[in-house]
Amino acid sequence: MELRHLRYFVAVAEERNFTRAAERLHIAQPPLSRQIQQLEEILGVALIEKGTRPLRLTEAGEFFLVHARSLLEQAQELKAMTQRVGKLERKLAVGFVPSTLYGELPDIVRRYSERFPEVEVTLHEMMTVEQMQALKEGRIDVGFGRLRSEDPSIHRILLREERMVAALSPSHRLAEREGGLWLRDLVHEKLLVYPKSPRPSFADQVLAVLGEANVTPGVVMEVRELQIAMGLVAAGQGIALVPESVQAMHHRNVVYRKLQDKHAFSPILFSVRNMDRSPELANLLAAAYSIYDELGIAYTPESL
Repeated sequence: MELRHLRYFVAVAEERNFTRAAERLHIAQPPLSRQIQQLEEILGVALIEKGTRPLRLTEAGEFFLVHARSLLEQAQELKAMTQRVGKLERKLAVGFVPSTLYGELPDIVRRYSERFPEVEVTLHEMMTVEQMQALKEGRIDVGFGRLRSEDPSIHRILLREERMVAALSPSHRLAEREGGLWLRDLVHEKLLVYPKSPRPSFADQVLAVLGEANVTPGVVMEVRELQIAMGLVAAGQGIALVPESVQAMHHRNVVYRKLQDKHAFSPILFSVRNMDRSPELANLLAAAYSIYDELGIAYTPESL
């Protein structure tokens, strides 16, 4: 069985007609019919009900269609990823979520560029889920994100766990609390979460942390981005839970309080294409660890 068999079958199944499928594939109808017949012989099962108008798939055909689409998609992703790896020399496209700019990412990129000035580095803002797709499509080479997810095409390395803090207006009653806060202190509070889309996102991570503590905020307001959330916090319109590095975003009308709960952390994840061990990526990872060493940030080193 070859990929062309899958492409031909998917076209026939989607068009529900051999003539239209042949036109879509830019081949004659008789060869297409022979290829589908050959596929059924290889599988030993009927995929299309005989003599039906419009064409109908058998139960086996419906099952095969789902998996054929998936395999064709994976083949296309493999092509795009391999092409990107082949063109990686002296270029490095980095995807990042906005909050990482307030942490160590600028230092990491600067350190890498100082060590390897011959490599052209470009930065692309995108949410974690967008990074996963961009990696598979070959639009970026590495992503710095926060959302945990599983994808067989992507290798993810946990760089560090960053504590969350609560961002509040100075006039908020909790801003007067000495020391840190507990998530239970946020019951009935208006919570600002971001980004509104695409989902899942950091917003879902915040809600999951609250859920794990059995805390239900009074109102949850979704906003488009971090800067909007912080502006609304400054205006006294709610509380936002953010990574502690966001404290570098100095705002005279925002104060921060550390969250005491043990699970109130947000990961920073280094994502690359699975099995991509290009030296550019290894060197960028090494630059990240060297910055962490200098800053005394705890981490568990991994290799590609």
